[in-house]
This record gives sequence, structure tokens and C-alpha cells, in this order.
Amino acid sequence: MTEPTRITTPFDAKSTAAEVIAGIDLTGRRAIVTGASSGIGVETARALAGAGAEVTLAVRNTTAGKEAAEDIAATTGARNVQVAPLDLADQRSVAAFTAGWEGPLHILVNNAGVMYTPETRTPEGWELQFATNHLGHFALATGLRPALLGAGRARVVSLSSVGHIGSPVDFDDIHFRTRPYDPQTAYAQSKTANALFAVEANRRWAGDGITVNAVHPGAILSNLTRHMDQEQLQSAITGGAYVFKTPGQGAATSVLVATSPQLEGIGGRYFEDCHEAPRHVPGGPRTGVAPHALDPEAAARLWQVSLDLIAGA
Repeated sequence: MTEPTRITTPFDAKSTAAEVIAGIDLTGRRAIVTGASSGIGVETARALAGAGAEVTLAVRNTTAGKEAAEDIAATTGARNVQVAPLDLADQRSVAAFTAGWEGPLHILVNNAGVMYTPETRTPEGWELQFATNHLGHFALATGLRPALLGAGRARVVSLSSVGHIGSPVDFDDIHFRTRPYDPQTAYAQSKTANALFAVEANRRWAGDGITVNAVHPGAILSNLTRHMDQEQLQSAITGGAYVFKTPGQGAATSVLVATSPQLEGIGGRYFEDCHEAPRHVPGGPRTGVAPHALDPEAAARLWQVSLDLIAGA
């Protein structure tokens, strides 16, 4: 089977969310951005609201969310920015959010996440990074599927990371019950899960007009790095291991995938720096998408595992 043609756009790693959405009118569209009280989340929401969308900031800290909404209104003139509580590590919170949503949903950006957390478990015994980054968003997206279906031609953006290269999903021990806990491996696994979600969700939903893609936003200095070893982080900053983006640049690929007319009907793919990512080359630069993050069999297996976990919660 031949590979589909890799998608490129006029934008690149230095493009900002404001640049990629310029000229796009989202009047009448409704969007949800998780984790939109800081970092690239607020810049994603700002771009969507500035283009005319009604945007809901789905956040754990509603006080910070309201401050972000006020800032978005002040900088864009938008008056259609809402704030709603959502704790992705709490399945009851996710269920309450989805039950409370009314009407169509045109854009869902699964942006929130945690990284390199100390070993922590949810009340279900789930490892926190997998529970938050994948299972919370999985329950959110599947719970909002009727709203996405009602919108017609809806788009879902699943934020992954180049960190996914570090590990496939270990189906034998997802929650580190027998293997030693390693925060980087746990994060990598959760980010692979975010990419696999896009593969299987798109396979299941594209026929109904819902397209789903994964995105690596790039390296951004934000609250996400708070659990990193600070010497390691400083070394990455000064040593050139990563080219760090501004939050506006980090939000660009999410906004592009959520809104670009060029990507109409495109799904099940992984994007970085405003282009579809090439395949990662083992031993080469830490870029691109690893085969294990696009594996359709792993994606289908993860979907069933996720359904079973949530049903048993």
C-alpha cells in the first residue's frame, strides 16, 4: 500500500497562530479548548475567538480561566468566550462537562496535559499522566461525539508531543503496576496514546464528517515544564537541544489543523511545525512521528482498552 502524499502548507515552525488563521472567518462556529488558561492553550483560544468563534475554555482552575477569558476579550474584542470547569484526571468531572454541553461543537482542541509528574494515581489506580493526557481526553471526545456529529464537518485536534518517540503504549503494564515508574516513559506513552487516538477516532468518525488529527506543538517554556529537572531544562535551553517557540508559535499547528481549508476532510495524521510530520528516523534528529504512534492495530487496541477502563471506573 502506498503512503498518502505528505501535506505541506505555506507556514512553518516560526509561524504564529494569528498568522495561520488570518483571513479565516469562524463566525457561527463553536469551539472547546482544554487547558486554555495559560501557555499555548490560551493562545489557541485567542486565535479562534479572534476569528469569530464562540470559545469555551475548559479548565481545572476557573479563576485562572476567567482571567484568560478577560485577557482574550481585551486583546481581540471577542465577547463570546466562556469558561467551564474540567478536571481531566477526574472522570466524574469529564462526565459532568459532557452532560452539560448543549448544541453543536465544531472544533475540539484537546490541549491540556501534564508532564513528568512524580508517581501519582487517580482514585481508579490509573497512572496520572496516562489518565489525564489520554483517558480524560478520550472520555471527553467520545462524550461530545453527538455534539461533533451535530456540527457537520467538525474537527478534533489531539495534542501529542515529540516525546512520544520514547515509548509505545505498553499494553501489558500501562499503569506501571509491575515495572518501575519512570516519569519520562509515562509521559512518552501518554503522548503516543494521544496520536493513536487520532488514528482510530478518525477511522471511526470520518464517515460522519468528523476528522481527527494529532499535533506536536513544539518546545515551549510554560507551566508544563514545572516537573522537569531544572538543571536538565536549563541545559536544554542553553545547549540548543530544542529550539523553543513562543506560545503563539506553539499554538500555530493546533490552530492550522483546526481551521485550515487546506485540511478539509484530512484526518488520522500527525502534524508538526505546520506540516504533516515525516517519519522519525531512529538515531536521527528528535523530530517526526514514530511508526508506533500511527499503528492502526495499536490504535484499535487502545480504543477498546480505554472503553473498558472508563466503563469500569
